[in-house]
Amino acid sequence: MNLSGMSLRDLEYVVAIADHGSFVRAAEHCRVAQPSLSAQVRKLEAWLGIAIFERTTRRVIVTTEGRAFVEQARRVLAEARRLLTMAQHADEPFGGSLRLAAISTLGPYLFPRILQGLRRRYPKLGLILSEGLTSELVPKLIDGDLDAVLLSLPLNDPALATVALFSEPFLLACPKGHPASRKSGPTWEGLDAQDRLLLEEGHCLREQALAGCSAPDRSNRLATSLETLKYMVAAGEGCTLVPALAVSERDAVVYSRLRGTNYSRKVGLAWRRSDPRGSEFSTLAERLRQIASAFDIDVDVT
Repeated sequence: MNLSGMSLRDLEYVVAIADHGSFVRAAEHCRVAQPSLSAQVRKLEAWLGIAIFERTTRRVIVTTEGRAFVEQARRVLAEARRLLTMAQHADEPFGGSLRLAAISTLGPYLFPRILQGLRRRYPKLGLILSEGLTSELVPKLIDGDLDAVLLSLPLNDPALATVALFSEPFLLACPKGHPASRKSGPTWEGLDAQDRLLLEEGHCLREQALAGCSAPDRSNRLATSLETLKYMVAAGEGCTLVPALAVSERDAVVYSRLRGTNYSRKVGLAWRRSDPRGSEFSTLAERLRQIASAFDIDVDVT
């Protein structure tokens, strides 16, 4: 059996009959002669080898087999309409919709800073935003569940193209009165291992924080998010590293700048090399660079 014996129009007839409970009203809805609609549905039933409808003199009843077919027909028609919508918006950037994700230590702080600028550049674009761990987002990007991801570089995957957007420094966050909060106090590397607070495994920021330690203690107290880490610091539990975009005047901690290449991350945009919209992603990256140039942080990408 192949699909040549069934058309989308056939599915529209079936769904209309199920919705209206009448061949006559279904024909009116579909703007077709009732005998033609009835004949086409009988032809479809014969081709499928099932009865979709039980016909009586008073009403039309959907059979048990027919109910499953009708529900699936609804889904097929919905997807077909999506194809039509995509074609109608083909001349718009990204086809009118962009599924953009960011790693969880970046998204909550970067999205509010870039959305207004993106709206000005892409006024008709429907943005679908999400967050997650790098290990979660990259497979989704490769599989086509996402269009682009904002993350920490480098990203070594031959299936993906990446463009650096800006460099974000890390700041040392300490409790008020902590020795490391003073100019002459210890830096992140000079802290006692038990005094360093880290994110849970899976966060790239955790690995970047560990890279700045000569003798890291991987059994430290952990947190699930940056905000939780800041609460722990404010409560006197220890010190941590916080990306510059995540710093807020409301944080009840003392921040100090750190020196060295270990204390920053390069933020970039990634998309599939196979995506035919590559030039559009390059344009998007350039727009994001322009927006980032107004951030109150060092945005040098060299």
